[in-house]
Amino acid sequence: MTILVRRIDDGDNTDLAAHARIRTAVTPDNPESLDQVRWESATYPGEVTRYLVDAAGEPVATASTGRVWVFQPAYPRYWLGIWVMPGMRNQGIGSALYQVASDAARTAGKTGFQTEVSEAHAAGVRFLTNRGFRVTGRAKMVRLDLRGLGAPVIAAPEGIRVTSLAKRPELVPGVHVAAVEAFPDIPTSDEPLDPGSLEAFTARDVDRVGIPKEGFLVAVDDGSGEVVGYASLIFAPGSRVLAYNDMTAVRPAWRGRGIATALKRATIAWAIENGLEAIETGNDEENAPMRAVNLTLGYTPIPDVLEMQGPLAPGD
Repeated sequence: MTILVRRIDDGDNTDLAAHARIRTAVTPDNPESLDQVRWESATYPGEVTRYLVDAAGEPVATASTGRVWVFQPAYPRYWLGIWVMPGMRNQGIGSALYQVASDAARTAGKTGFQTEVSEAHAAGVRFLTNRGFRVTGRAKMVRLDLRGLGAPVIAAPEGIRVTSLAKRPELVPGVHVAAVEAFPDIPTSDEPLDPGSLEAFTARDVDRVGIPKEGFLVAVDDGSGEVVGYASLIFAPGSRVLAYNDMTAVRPAWRGRGIATALKRATIAWAIENGLEAIETGNDEENAPMRAVNLTLGYTPIPDVLEMQGPLAPGD
């Protein structure tokens, strides 16, 4: 079959909606929404490129590539995502999307790709492996079923007060300070996570679509008034009953006192009180402290997510 790949215009809501719909259909455990796509384009203008492939006048496959936001802009790899509807696979569509995404990455001066794929999607893992991708990290994924649970007691350590950004929006700069101190210690398979400037951090980790300020919990030291840690939730795209633990971070000097557990308990309490049915999260397999917190709170395993890195497709 003749495969025609077309680039999606950031202002074309019909094509953007098709992109989100195909992503969600192919990986329902990692859905997408039009609101999330619009947020990406508005927050990172020109830094995300998306493509569609049509068959019989209907979109049947999509791809996206662009900057990996949690690293600095100079990071040498682009993000890669390819989603092909089941009935259209093994016809060269995925390869065509891989090629155009590679061309875009090469034009931007990048030398490779980084992506994530659940172990539950064997076809996706196989597609990447066949093109030279290798597993560079593993996130141990877990889920907490909230149905039937009562809100847990938060039990913050003495001298620590837990509040929310909805109640204390002026704490955002302090949250950023906590991220700057905590991010370098978070285990990753690559370079340390980059909190970015206050402006960049706020756009990505505070004002991002789907992050409820009421569910963004902040630990404050009563004596100094300093932010010592935080925990945030983000709704799964298109959902109001499933959320992810977006980040839990505690400044090094305040660790070992139970602050992370108290913050996570606070996010769980907020989720239960607001009718959510489940929270999912994942941590690098080397992040033993946070994995222990999740186990204590009753999270149970779901399929791991593999971080994979690989080459660009050969250029012309």
